[in-house]
Amino acid sequence: MSDTNTDAPVLIAGAGPVGMTTALALHARGVDATILEAESEDRDRSGSRAIYVHGSTLRTLERVHPGLGKRLVDDGVVWPTRHTRWRGKQVFRRTYDSPGGDGEIPHFTSIPQEWTEEYMHEALDEAGIEIRWDSAVETVETDADGVRVETDDGREFEAEYLVGADGGGSTVRNEIGAEFEGSQSENSFIIADVDEVEEDPYPCERLFHYDDPAADGRNVMLVPFTGGWRLDIQCLPDDDPEELASDEQMREFVSAVMGERYADNVTWVSSYKFLQVMADTFVDDDRRALLAGEAAHLLAPFGARGMNSGIADADEAASAIAVALGARTEAVAHDEVELYAARREKAAEYNRDAAGQALEYLQGDHPVPVLRKEAAASLADSFEVAGEYLDDAPYGPHGTPPIVSTGNY
Repeated sequence: MSDTNTDAPVLIAGAGPVGMTTALALHARGVDATILEAESEDRDRSGSRAIYVHGSTLRTLERVHPGLGKRLVDDGVVWPTRHTRWRGKQVFRRTYDSPGGDGEIPHFTSIPQEWTEEYMHEALDEAGIEIRWDSAVETVETDADGVRVETDDGREFEAEYLVGADGGGSTVRNEIGAEFEGSQSENSFIIADVDEVEEDPYPCERLFHYDDPAADGRNVMLVPFTGGWRLDIQCLPDDDPEELASDEQMREFVSAVMGERYADNVTWVSSYKFLQVMADTFVDDDRRALLAGEAAHLLAPFGARGMNSGIADADEAASAIAVALGARTEAVAHDEVELYAARREKAAEYNRDAAGQALEYLQGDHPVPVLRKEAAASLADSFEVAGEYLDDAPYGPHGTPPIVSTGNY
């Protein structure tokens, strides 16, 4: 069975936030696209996952589909307080009068990824963009004239360009011969969603607790989002993460960290060892297939660099393809795609290294970060800057981005 007569000049593999943003960004530039998604329309997307949406991402979503960014803002949470504790003792706490800034789009919003995806699906419907469900990409062939894709049900598609936004196990990445390079975290991490107790809510603040006594000396982070909380627990080296993630153990953790009223409110739990990897190239040899999001890079979540950088990839991929489609010569089209790869590879390196620095700091094996943390904790009562260091460090550096016009992600 063949579908080679599709009108869309661009195919997108993957209907996650990155794939959907790519389609919306292309539509905003007057380019049609079809999304091929391996899973069924009724797939389970539970779990808050990428809850922190940066202001730059919100502005991108608002630009590619007016109203989308503002809807995330309206339904998200902008928590006003940063709070850090050290072995049971408060070392930093700051509440902002205007935590989101004074603009219409705040510095961030905190909202479950499930909601973000729901709003993106509605935006796709409004734009008339098609998702072909149950259409797993199986083979990809490119040449100077375009790309041919076959799905696992035998259907064939032809287009001028393909964007691989099909996640960490990307078939598109494998088919174009790109390979992941990088490392994996030494420690495991447990991530859970906990529903809010509306009649007696926990303080609306982002809390990081070093060596929390309530969690038997493990690092703990709590972040509010609409309707609940993200609870992150860093496992100790000799922990069994599957045992710790059990219903009984999580009930005990949540009760100890958040209070007994939250013990029965755990709705989702997962355990991870974080990969810090990126593809050795973001484009194929013929400059017809572009990688974006987790197909191109997998990052530890510190600093919220995953979905946010993926959406930046999506917007730049759409821009490059739109220019390439209108180029008068093949050389100009190739240059535009190569520029996409150069810029986003540089950004991925920056994000990988920044998240890696935070990961190394948290894993605590190296004596230098250990001594810095101990010294800062001892000085925090007298010097606010010491407490602020402890508050900032788990999220990675805030240095100058590699490409100013792109932003940090």
